[in-house]
Amino acid sequence: MATGRTVKKHTEVYMGGFDITGYSMDIGDLGMVFAEAEGTAFNDAVIGAYNDQGDVQIGPLNGIFDNTATIGLHIVAKDAGVKRDVMVPIGIRAAAAEGDPVFSATVPQLAYQAQPTAGNLVAVNIPFGNWALDAITLLYAQVWGDLAHEKSAETGVNSAVAVIDGAAQTALGGYMMYQVFTSNGTVAIKIQDSSVNSDGNFGDLATSGDVDASAAPKSGIIALGKTATVERYIRWQIALNTATTVTFALAFVRGR
Repeated sequence: MATGRTVKKHTEVYMGGFDITGYSMDIGDLGMVFAEAEGTAFNDAVIGAYNDQGDVQIGPLNGIFDNTATIGLHIVAKDAGVKRDVMVPIGIRAAAAEGDPVFSATVPQLAYQAQPTAGNLVAVNIPFGNWALDAITLLYAQVWGDLAHEKSAETGVNSAVAVIDGAAQTALGGYMMYQVFTSNGTVAIKIQDSSVNSDGNFGDLATSGDVDASAAPKSGIIALGKTATVERYIRWQIALNTATTVTFALAFVRGR
């Protein structure tokens, strides 16, 4: 995990278990904007306000029209009006790696619009809405976390120490998002935590349950209770069931 500045070519975009980085040109603003609740009295010298509810900022996604079977952006995203698990890892001067910043949100896809323009490849515009109303993460006004596992294949359990160091134990919950691009059977994707950064001390914090991406990619988001304890160190883990290999990315957002 590197630190410091970076450039946009190290941005990746995953949606619903599909890697659409190679079709994406721009993803818009990413973050959380809070409404302002004003409460200024007559004799206040200045206008006063509190932060109110948060508003997820994502998109629109501008990409390249491509109808390649199964994986092309047109095939993946042409059906608007559905809920999408969107993950945007940002690598620090290199491809995104474990510990790098990552945006994660479950949001409705509001539209899909092809844009034929003279002199350019046909483009598409995909706007997104706010948190999906039935998303289990409505407790959290946070969308930025840490990449617990970069997109890559695994064939066995993780016995390595953690890269993600939260500095201290917290009791504000959090959530994980997984993007499983392919597997050859069922597998559980997990976040583990520990107060001590050694293999034998880690225990399960959140799990996807059995996921099978042998026929089609899968994604999901698992939220902890808002007061759940999260230990200082965080790492990825898998539990292979019928699968012997799985390619996935995993993010964890610690409650703050």
